[in-house]
Amino acid sequence: MASSSPAFRREDLRLVTGTGSFVCNTKPVSALYAAFVRSPHAHARIAELDATTARALPAVRAVWCGADLATLVLPPCNTLGARVVATPTPLLAVDEVRYVGQPVALVLAESRHAAEAAAEAATVEYDALDVCNDLAGDAHGVVRFTHQTVANASADSITVQLHHRQPRVAAVALETRAVSAQWLGDALLVRLSSQSPARARDHIAETCGLPKHQVRVIAPDVGGAFGAKASISAEELLVCLAAYKLKAVKSTVTWSATRSEEFASGTHGRGAQLQGSLRVGADGKFQHLEARMAFPLGAWLPFSGIIPARNAARILPGPYRVGSIDIESRATTSHATATNIYRGAGRPEAALLMETLIDKAARRLQIDPVELRRRNLIPAHAMPWRTPTGETLDSGDYSALLELATARSNYVESRARQASRQAAGELVGIGVAMYVEPCGQGWERARVTLHADGTATVSTGAPAQGQGHETAYAALAAQALGCAPEQVTVTLGDTAQAPDGIGALASRSMAIGGSALLLACREACTRRAAGETLPFTVDTRYEAPGEAWSAGCVIAQVNIARDTGQLTIEHITWADDAGVVLQPALVEGQLIGGLAQGLGQALKEAIVYDDQGQLLTGSLMDYALPRADDMPPITLASLSTPATANVLGAKGVGEAGCIGVPAALLNAALDALSPLGVEELDFPLTAPRLWHIIQANSTPRTPVPKP
Repeated sequence: MASSSPAFRREDLRLVTGTGSFVCNTKPVSALYAAFVRSPHAHARIAELDATTARALPAVRAVWCGADLATLVLPPCNTLGARVVATPTPLLAVDEVRYVGQPVALVLAESRHAAEAAAEAATVEYDALDVCNDLAGDAHGVVRFTHQTVANASADSITVQLHHRQPRVAAVALETRAVSAQWLGDALLVRLSSQSPARARDHIAETCGLPKHQVRVIAPDVGGAFGAKASISAEELLVCLAAYKLKAVKSTVTWSATRSEEFASGTHGRGAQLQGSLRVGADGKFQHLEARMAFPLGAWLPFSGIIPARNAARILPGPYRVGSIDIESRATTSHATATNIYRGAGRPEAALLMETLIDKAARRLQIDPVELRRRNLIPAHAMPWRTPTGETLDSGDYSALLELATARSNYVESRARQASRQAAGELVGIGVAMYVEPCGQGWERARVTLHADGTATVSTGAPAQGQGHETAYAALAAQALGCAPEQVTVTLGDTAQAPDGIGALASRSMAIGGSALLLACREACTRRAAGETLPFTVDTRYEAPGEAWSAGCVIAQVNIARDTGQLTIEHITWADDAGVVLQPALVEGQLIGGLAQGLGQALKEAIVYDDQGQLLTGSLMDYALPRADDMPPITLASLSTPATANVLGAKGVGEAGCIGVPAALLNAALDALSPLGVEELDFPLTAPRLWHIIQANSTPRTPVPKP
């Protein structure tokens, strides 16, 4: 496929030109606004709920409590064939609340102000109950993933261990959760900020008791998602239900979360505790990996909630050969809002555990960390490679990625300069991290219509949240159809116009959605050549025979100020293999965007709850995000090995920055602090945290004797 980048499509420039159309831009002539009464407790019984005053307020049209909808629950999660032990969650709390921010009642009013005033007027009495925080000893286990092979004992080896805790993080998309719904006489029209419109339609239809064809979901310009919008929430389902139940009113029911609501009741990511050990022989070969990973689920299960725990377990040991493994990944409930897939979804945790253990082993063996990796990487000639967890790595040249990154970073010279700077008292560190990234499984549909005027309309079930799908899909279709990209119209995100699909998540849009589109275009060309009358439409379902695995190597150099603890990233070099690349400019944008989020996780971001389950980081005044001036100098390099697991040969790229960058930064920070004897660090690597660690590990000065 061509690798040149044509001009960006007008659709892909809307967000930067101020012409985007979000759910919140919808201005219905007649509207009811939704607001929610929310629990202030992390865990409590609802002793009494009185909505009398709220219902009597002017402009209030309805107030629903849990008892009104007692039989309606959130859709079940995707079990992926695992045994999941979970209690269904009601759309509105009935007898008990299980996290701060849980919806207790729904208010519908003729203005947003009236709805919020009525929500404040409702009175709820609670009896507080004991609170179980994330990953506490008495947490309820929901699912467990294990992989084990027979270990071979060896006396000629060393073993290193690791314990690392990651805080929860928030997706903080440009647009918060937002939904508007209207009954149009015979169908429900829903505008929803969603990564998976077809699945959202199915869940809305089930909640309302409607057949799927009577629900139409449109995902307009989605202002960021990052996994947090892959699963539909209780608030979104309630708004749709209200529009259906109140259809005689002929009003649009609308709701958008405030930023504070999003922090408290939207889904979070990460939050895992990682423990592991790696046994390495005197020859530097990896003999045995043991991993114990724990993931918090919160109080309710989004559709994709268990995927991070599953992914982390199956991805280890990454791109390396290891003699044997013993891996367990478990997920438990707590009295906090739910965790969900978040850009990377278990991949960052697996990479961080493995890569940190490798650097620790390199220090123990006094082997350069790059050399230690060289000795253990899976060779290119061994592809496809069956991993000890049962996965198949389809293609890749991991050694070449390592060599490319070290060459572009001037690694040997950087190590020499580091030694000189350390001798002068500077805390300078270089961190290396390799990673692999599974890029989606399953199927996707594509639709191509050829028109008599030579134009074409194409669509897939994978919508866009800023990745540039309109540009990429138009270019792909144009080349396959033999026309100009300007002759191709791309329609996405509307279940009435686009075919059903799994959606845009798990780095699967181009690998699977693009492959489906390519096959549909080829079939259209065949029918056109056979003389079929125009216009005609081809609808294709493509199921990938395997899973494509992208890979990369990140090398980061950092400097930590002794007097303040401030960590400065001096440079990041990154070699990535995304398979067949159709749009280099879009790929570069995805890499840099992922890098920014990975940097945020490593250095700044943390959702914090107190012992009673109260959220302490409920706004952007308390939750730090990376800014433009936090971005370091970056060198990007590409090494393409086509995927064999899909027709297009593409691999995922959108999550790579969140996978490799945090691990490289953690290794760089540990390398910088290794002269002080520091062997473990938790995220985020904030200046106060690092300053305290430096002070605690610095050699105390000998007090001067008094005369």
